[in-house]
Amino acid sequence: MKITFADNAKAEIVAFIVDEDGGLPAAAADLNTASGDLLAEAMEGSRFSGKKDQQSLIVMPKGSDTRRAVLIGGGKTDKRDARVLEGLGANLYKSHSGSGFKSLAIHAASAEDAARMAVGAKLAAYRFDDYFTKLKDDQKPTLESVTFIVDDVAAAEKAFEPLNAGAEGTMLARTLVNLPPNDLYPASFAGRLKDMSDLGVEVEVLGEEQLAKLGMNSMLGVGQGSAKESQLGIMKWMGGAEGDDPVILIGKGVCFDTGGISLKPGPGMEDMRGDMGGAAAVTGTIRALAERKAKVNVIGLVGLVENMPDGNAIRPGDILKSASGQTIEVQNTDAEGRLVLCDVLWYAQEHFKPKAMIDLATLTGAIVISLGHHHAGLFTASDDLADELSKAGQAEGERVWRLPLGPEYDALLKSKFADMRNIGGRAAGSITAAQFLKRFVKDGVKWAHIDIAGVAWVEGEKAAFDVSWASGFGPRLLDRWIADNYES
Repeated sequence: MKITFADNAKAEIVAFIVDEDGGLPAAAADLNTASGDLLAEAMEGSRFSGKKDQQSLIVMPKGSDTRRAVLIGGGKTDKRDARVLEGLGANLYKSHSGSGFKSLAIHAASAEDAARMAVGAKLAAYRFDDYFTKLKDDQKPTLESVTFIVDDVAAAEKAFEPLNAGAEGTMLARTLVNLPPNDLYPASFAGRLKDMSDLGVEVEVLGEEQLAKLGMNSMLGVGQGSAKESQLGIMKWMGGAEGDDPVILIGKGVCFDTGGISLKPGPGMEDMRGDMGGAAAVTGTIRALAERKAKVNVIGLVGLVENMPDGNAIRPGDILKSASGQTIEVQNTDAEGRLVLCDVLWYAQEHFKPKAMIDLATLTGAIVISLGHHHAGLFTASDDLADELSKAGQAEGERVWRLPLGPEYDALLKSKFADMRNIGGRAAGSITAAQFLKRFVKDGVKWAHIDIAGVAWVEGEKAAFDVSWASGFGPRLLDRWIADNYES
């Protein structure tokens, strides 16, 4: 679907934003006159009042260049923020994508409004239907182009550019999470990283032999029950000053999680195709940075494994020696994500000097109980970092909520046989997982952990632009955070 900006355009469907309890917008005057006041009549003769996302569809007279006119409620102007605007663009696309018409034009009040509605339409146009072989024509979209009509075209295009990059990253993350595990496993995921080389991303992949030499036995332990080789994917976007220390992003990439010997219940296990949502978010963020040629050095690390229950799998009671030298008693093989992340965190600090280090992971079911599906869990000892991430998440609609860390939670990880155990019991499960990771962060390193288990994929009612099982959560949050705080 093609998105353009223009100061005038012809289209089969033309849409106008109507303020709540406001009159027909000035932009609609000419079309209203040409139609014999059909637009005004539609407002007066119905219950249309301009409430947010309310729509009225007007069939235009025969012979008109415009076949349909649409009035869509913009709600109250003082509440029309970025999310509302993205929702308007998304709702217009979704409502008319299968209408049989090919072109849609939307009148926007400003360049920023146009850009935000455009990114909403773009995200709403995402489809993951590669595996359907019998789709009928009426199940496929017909809209081929959406044009946003705005006075300052150049300003709209400029405002859209970074938002479009974030949307590209989001859609890549969605696709990675949606892909079935027989097609997305550690080696094939690593292969997809290399596709970004064309954008200027430096990609390196380490296999099990190299990981073993680095002492990454905790991560390797998770993958040792799988026939698929574990991989560490390294993506470097070096758009900043030469020699400038990088921001480090780390993603949990468990491409499928059976739970291992601590086997998960059968119902719903198919959703564990998405247990690499953190790695997808990091990959999507690197894509967004490369798309917009961000002036910053960022390194993305993704620990790619499968957690399978064969005869070589780790067992409850096994003790693993991590890359940091610390030993871990495995009490539950389904608490595997932290076993991957702890080694990748250590690798990041041993090989780079992070300005800041963020890890993202679909880490705990407990975070879903705590926060549901509308906020990711944020854990950090840095008030400044918490504030930065919270502001970025609020701005881009990928919200985080800070939860506590502390020595009283850390004590729950005490083991009788090793430096720590990998679970802390039923209480405060998300917090003890974060405390576990904190043990692998060196003093003085600015670090945050984001638990995205509740937001990486969502069933049921969602925002109009969130059209996929996989949400693609993360790239817009991280891209905005980096742009606001680290770009030169």
